Amino acid sequence: MVEVVDAESFSALLHVSRETMERLTVYESLLLKWQKSINLVSPSSLRELWRRHMLDSAQLVKMAPAAPRVWMDIGSGAGFPGMVVAILMANNPEFHMNLVESDSRKAIFLKETARLTGAPVTVHTMRIEELSPGLLQPDVVSARALASLSRLLAYSESFFRPGTTGLFLKGAGYKEELTEARKDWIFSSEAFPSRSDPAGVVLKIWGQENGTIRRTAHE
Repeated sequence: MVEVVDAESFSALLHVSRETMERLTVYESLLLKWQKSINLVSPSSLRELWRRHMLDSAQLVKMAPAAPRVWMDIGSGAGFPGMVVAILMANNPEFHMNLVESDSRKAIFLKETARLTGAPVTVHTMRIEELSPGLLQPDVVSARALASLSRLLAYSESFFRPGTTGLFLKGAGYKEELTEARKDWIFSSEAFPSRSDPAGVVLKIWGQENGTIRRTAHE
């Protein structure tokens, strides 16, 4: 198993094309530059950028439904996982990534990154609650380090339709989050071991009745 410590080992593990790696290294350069004035990620995590952020995000591509066309990433922050996914999918003319980020400075960073990498991205500078459900019909909804699973389901409920898949990066406490979420929500789920964090998982979420997630009926 190749251990990801830098761009070269990332490329070797995922068999990424040279064109895509060029885009990812542009992203890396922009992140390091903007990090000096905006707290985009934890400073200590920059030493392991290619494992903790790039690989962590990239693993979602293989877990998504076949040929996703519309992807929505909520609470995108510095662009993980959404920007990485968008760069990896940039050669698919039918694919488009929607990044939802309420912090205006981070949103500007995301727009600049999309422009300079050529990633197929639209940045929505707003809270997810302000985004009209009729505006997007995503095949995939993703998030990382944003909120508990219960909150993520509340944020994304109106965007789930038949065929929509949720991909949420979670840590060691994911079982407790699942237990808590099932008190208020009806959904199907599967946990996949994370390729970047031995204690983490990717939670795959999808609806049951009519393909949508829904709230439980409390007495």
